[in-house]
Amino acid sequence: MKERAYKFRFYPTTDQENLLRRTMGCVRLVYNKALGLRTKGWYERQERIGYSQTSSLLTEWKKEEDLDFLNEVSCVPLQQCLRHLQTAFTNFWAKRAKYPNFKKKRNGGSAEFTKSAFKWRDGKLFLAKCKEPLNIVWSRFLPQDSTPSTVTIKLDPSGRWFVSILVKDPTVKPLPKTDKKVGIDVGITSLITTSNGEKVGNPKQFNRLYKKLRRKQKALSRKTKGSNNRYKASLEVAKVHAQIKDARKDLLHKLTTKLVRDNDLIAIEDLAIRNMLKNHKLARSISDASWGEFNRQLEYKCEWYGKELVKIDRYFPSSKRCGNCGYIVDKLPLNIREWECPECGTNHDRDINASQNILAAGLAVSVCGASIRPEGSKSRKATALKQKSKS
Repeated sequence: MKERAYKFRFYPTTDQENLLRRTMGCVRLVYNKALGLRTKGWYERQERIGYSQTSSLLTEWKKEEDLDFLNEVSCVPLQQCLRHLQTAFTNFWAKRAKYPNFKKKRNGGSAEFTKSAFKWRDGKLFLAKCKEPLNIVWSRFLPQDSTPSTVTIKLDPSGRWFVSILVKDPTVKPLPKTDKKVGIDVGITSLITTSNGEKVGNPKQFNRLYKKLRRKQKALSRKTKGSNNRYKASLEVAKVHAQIKDARKDLLHKLTTKLVRDNDLIAIEDLAIRNMLKNHKLARSISDASWGEFNRQLEYKCEWYGKELVKIDRYFPSSKRCGNCGYIVDKLPLNIREWECPECGTNHDRDINASQNILAAGLAVSVCGASIRPEGSKSRKATALKQKSKS
């Protein structure tokens, strides 16, 4: 049985909002203090301070007169934020993420409540130190007889409140087999191109609302720093960003769900998106296309529904290889969308040819575990290590 989070919007009462804002402020304070101490300990004494030490420090902080307000909110979100900080450092030391950042008030905030800090009674959610249940807009039903294990409250920068309820979902089961396979090439002009020859246009959500966002940002820049009018203007900017984000995620969820339902095997490229964003001419377009989120959704949905996702090596020349004879051209600039193979004369649509090559490589990996990295495309690091071993 898979764990699944259901996200809903809710409207807190005045008392609930005051308590939740204080809770998030305390979470932010504890997280930042712990991060500052861990950073200082490493740079000054080369000491790795762990979760157990910061948890002990939290007990001491609550006894200080200046931090006595930490006792006014539930202790569970404070402990959970220290666990999240530990996870962030674990990912950093494993080189899976960048160094943790300090939390900022303008980014909203979140607080995580485990079973001891909330009550689930007759389909109503009561948080610790709240007498009334949350006024949740139930846009969909939770699985029958399910009991939440974790509840996360989030305030986004535009001022909207959301609750995420984590439950064990018995409805997440493998989908029936379709005997279909597809290769997917992501792009900017077309969001995705499939090996079946289908292209899904890129709505370019950021460009669609760019003029509105620019107008709101100009209005924000004219307001006096620290004034109430500046705060109101910042909310208007955040609302436009929320529109862009919501439209983008809605499209990606619909698209990835359709792909997973229709196909048993999906082959995609394992792109180095972080490195590609260093190209300042394409960075905004790549970010707007949200390739990383597209891959993430495909990954967990394939796991949920019993489908196979194959990631192709990023050095595989999917665009430059002729799908008919296997000839690889030396150069293929991005402005060339169609090309003719000099070996066999086949005319190729760049994106369709790439998606078909991705599918072929994905089938090779799936069936026999073959390596699809070409000899001429090995990384410099691998080549240097090979030369060093020979010498």
